[in-house]
Amino acid sequence: MKIWHRQFGESITNITYHYLPALRWRNFRLLFGGQLLSMSGTFMTQQLTIPWLVYDLTKSAWLLGVAGFVQFLPTVLLIPFSGILSDRWSRRDLLMLVQILGISVSLALTILTFTKWITFPSLLVLSVLNGLLKGLDMPVRHTIVTETVDDRADWSNAIALNSVMLSSSLVLGPAMGGILIATLGVEYCFLYDTLSYIPAILTILAMRLPVRPMEALSGIRDTLLKLWEGFEYVRQFYAIKVMLLMLTLNGLVGMSHIALMPVFAAKVLNGDATTMAHLSTSAPIGSFLACVYLSMRRGIGGLERVIVVSQVAIGLSLISFSLSRQVELSIIVLVFTGCFSILQITSSNMIIQTLVAEDKRGRVMSFYALATVGTIPFGNLLAGTLADKFGATHALIVCGSISILGALWFSTQLATVRRWIER
Repeated sequence: MKIWHRQFGESITNITYHYLPALRWRNFRLLFGGQLLSMSGTFMTQQLTIPWLVYDLTKSAWLLGVAGFVQFLPTVLLIPFSGILSDRWSRRDLLMLVQILGISVSLALTILTFTKWITFPSLLVLSVLNGLLKGLDMPVRHTIVTETVDDRADWSNAIALNSVMLSSSLVLGPAMGGILIATLGVEYCFLYDTLSYIPAILTILAMRLPVRPMEALSGIRDTLLKLWEGFEYVRQFYAIKVMLLMLTLNGLVGMSHIALMPVFAAKVLNGDATTMAHLSTSAPIGSFLACVYLSMRRGIGGLERVIVVSQVAIGLSLISFSLSRQVELSIIVLVFTGCFSILQITSSNMIIQTLVAEDKRGRVMSFYALATVGTIPFGNLLAGTLADKFGATHALIVCGSISILGALWFSTQLATVRRWIER
């Protein structure tokens, strides 16, 4: 019996490593497992708990918007400099620093909510700190993935699995947060987030990565020079440049449905908070399915075509969602929207990380983070302005049409991108 169990276990392991080769590497397994739990707590706090607590304390939609803005602004400002740090310092140490600072902020939120000392000003300050941590974290989190996998052939699978982890956390975190708020209270969400940092810290300590020489920055001039060097690298590397332009376009118009979701839930579909919850969780489900597909692929060949198809599908999905008047149909459409959005974003990530020079990786991924995250507030502003002038339905039709036009332009660049990939 023991022999049979051992053979069965070895068979399962071999099948897993065949389809998910990145899991062969101990460092990647540690990163994946530790961050899965930690990121679910992070998304629970950032996406659900803090906004809910802000509104509960203030009863003001305007202050809710202010809190979201002040949390986001430091993220955008810090991302480029975080990319410089991840090119010059140990990414493992930087990720550890993020975890230690993160657990400190989360512990403060836990104590303040359990003792009922939490106020809007204190929550605003801690939200700003969360924004700073997110800005430091994003380029480091993207760049360290390739360090944990020794075989370059497994990089694309590692990047896809990292996206699986993030998408899963984005679904699990808010879902668990909603249950905790309804049953135990908001303070237990922060407690969960605090505890979730512990396995992340332990797994990072257990990782054994090659030592990278640390290069000190001599001052502001040196820092800005390195930032300009990264910008020039992207400008001259045509394949990376056009993919970043497509990611920027997707951030501006491809995510516009998120900003207008309350309008569609309440006015267009004549729903309530439950309708809003169903619509909000649909796209992450599609995102998870897309990541599973990408994790099964080998290499980056053909991903440039996936980007074109995904961008067209995003545009068609936005138009379809704008025209739908049935909740069930809208949910199905949003599953496809989330699926194709992640296909476009993660495929671009896989290609860029494979093509980029190692000494520029951090800075290039900081531009990637700015293109995917930094453009969303401007996209929300654009969607809101169009909705105010022409109505929410017409706003999404315009955004979807622009998305399709962008895909047609990118299709004319495929030959150039393919030549870079084949090299």
